[in-house]
Amino acid sequence: RYSLFYKRLRNIEENEGGLDKFSKSYKTFGVNQFVDGGMYCKEWAPGAEAVFLTGDFNGWNPFSHPYKKAEYGKWELFIPPGEDGFPPVPHGSKLKVVIRAQNGELLYRISPWARYVVRYEGQVNYDWVHWNPPLPYIRRHHSPKRLKSLRIYESHVGIASPEGKIASYKNFTYNVLPRIKDLGYNCVQLMAIMEHAYYASFGYQVTSFFAASSRYGTPDDLKELIDVAHSMGITVLLDVVHSHASKNSEDGLNKFDGTDSCFFHSGPRGNHQLWDSRLFDYSNWEVLRFLLSNLRMWIEDYGFDGFRFDGVTSMLYHNHGIGAGFSGDYNEYFGLQVDEDALCYLMLANYMIGLLHPECITIAEDVSGMPALCRPVAEGGGGFDYRLAMAIPDKWIQIIKELKDEEWNMGNIVYTLTNRRSEEKYIAYAESHDQALVGDKTLAFRLMDAEMYTNMSVFSPLTPVIDRGMQLHKMIRLITHTLGGDGYLNFMGNEFGHPEWLDFPRKGNNESYHYARRQFNLTEDHLLRYRFLNAFDKDMNKLEERFGWLASPPAFVTEKHESNKVIAFERAGLIFIFNFHPYQSYVDYRVGSLFKYKILLDSDAPEYGGHQRLDHSTEYFSEEYPHNYRHNSLMV
Repeated sequence: RYSLFYKRLRNIEENEGGLDKFSKSYKTFGVNQFVDGGMYCKEWAPGAEAVFLTGDFNGWNPFSHPYKKAEYGKWELFIPPGEDGFPPVPHGSKLKVVIRAQNGELLYRISPWARYVVRYEGQVNYDWVHWNPPLPYIRRHHSPKRLKSLRIYESHVGIASPEGKIASYKNFTYNVLPRIKDLGYNCVQLMAIMEHAYYASFGYQVTSFFAASSRYGTPDDLKELIDVAHSMGITVLLDVVHSHASKNSEDGLNKFDGTDSCFFHSGPRGNHQLWDSRLFDYSNWEVLRFLLSNLRMWIEDYGFDGFRFDGVTSMLYHNHGIGAGFSGDYNEYFGLQVDEDALCYLMLANYMIGLLHPECITIAEDVSGMPALCRPVAEGGGGFDYRLAMAIPDKWIQIIKELKDEEWNMGNIVYTLTNRRSEEKYIAYAESHDQALVGDKTLAFRLMDAEMYTNMSVFSPLTPVIDRGMQLHKMIRLITHTLGGDGYLNFMGNEFGHPEWLDFPRKGNNESYHYARRQFNLTEDHLLRYRFLNAFDKDMNKLEERFGWLASPPAFVTEKHESNKVIAFERAGLIFIFNFHPYQSYVDYRVGSLFKYKILLDSDAPEYGGHQRLDHSTEYFSEEYPHNYRHNSLMV
């Protein structure tokens, strides 16, 4: 693998002047380079017979501005400045690339490199709008220093409002970012930013890879959002989708030059049978240019601090992980079933980011457990900084769905939370956007279900269902945060047990926005119990900020007692003790320990909706009494 990577890298250096120049192609392709007031346009359309540029600037004459054919399927066009010296294509004007296909058909396309596309009211398809404002947004703040402890708030701009509508970048900037900061998260991961024609795809059917979604506002609005986040010390990651692309052709990449291939594999290999989308040909030189330039554009033009790569499992294997059960056997990861071209692209991407922007962070969404994915490329690894610990949320769902409280297996919980390679970093999470989507249930909804509609008021009785649900909601999140990895992720709203599911407007729900929103207002109502869960999440993050357990070595587990349902472990100089027994409390419970302790965080505290059964003024002293692998112990 490293040999293939090195060969590709050497070819880029010999033929393109190096990775720096190669990945800077976003400044030369499309319609975005100005030379002495004129415009330089460039496209890659290897299957085209002829290429033209048309739009408002030439009265939509499809043939007045032909491109010249260059080598390797590239086409170039220079448009001189107007008589007044201004660029010939004004800011805000509509454009189209006209492709004459091999069968003679004229195809009106959006440039794959377009920076701004808009769907106007009453239209089905998006329009390419030239974005070159006379007073572009100027960044005022530097990116925060690279984080040691990563506490990620997974977010979607469009649903970040209690109102039943598509929310804006501005709303997120001025209403949601302060909330994220107050909750103690130091990183926001933005989903559904790359333009996607179908809103209900959650941003995973990308149509324009270089365009920030216009449904939330302008590119400058997004730049302001990121800049303001940086002013708060918040790192901003982009949920990048390079694993596949939408099948749309008129406003997408599909059949851009009139052929079945171009950016994608032709035939069945170029189609994802479950996602109904197109699959990139990662062995193609121009595809590598396109994708690497795409990453660099998001970093340098917008100020993103890194990426969460979506669908990495689909990229890594020729079967895309469909129907595959990964047991951890190394034969599953090294063989002809691996798409070495896709893996080589990921290595190139991470190498480029580390070389040009070493402060940036990359996270892999891989369910297969590919070894060394998060080791440096120089070691033959994939080069990612972190991978998502995707087995953890599945385990919590399985436990809650299938087991009675008395049947919870402490050893199995600890195994799932600690089952990771020590030399690779993991992002732990109890639930993400996947669990919030319609057809699934959040942890809060699984635990409390219909009673969330009737018994979350402080004036209603604290029923056993609500009491159990709230306590387990806090405990599950805390043990995942502290034992599960080297970073932590939460999907927006789940921190306070957001009721109901997430469903985007579509034909199946009469295009309703009722479930495509986040009811942050529930935490501000002091008559509702959501504020207790919100307060616990905030203090949990603040405690991590103080002690930094995510950046500390893995926890030392001293107890996983099956009959007592108790788990105890040490990390970052703290002791964490969890009692998962459904009805049994303990007095003078012995825990292995070395030092003197006081309570710092208690899920049973009244400010978190607990029963206040512990005295926080108590100091706990260890004594020379060996217990659970420790020479000393204390009674709690």
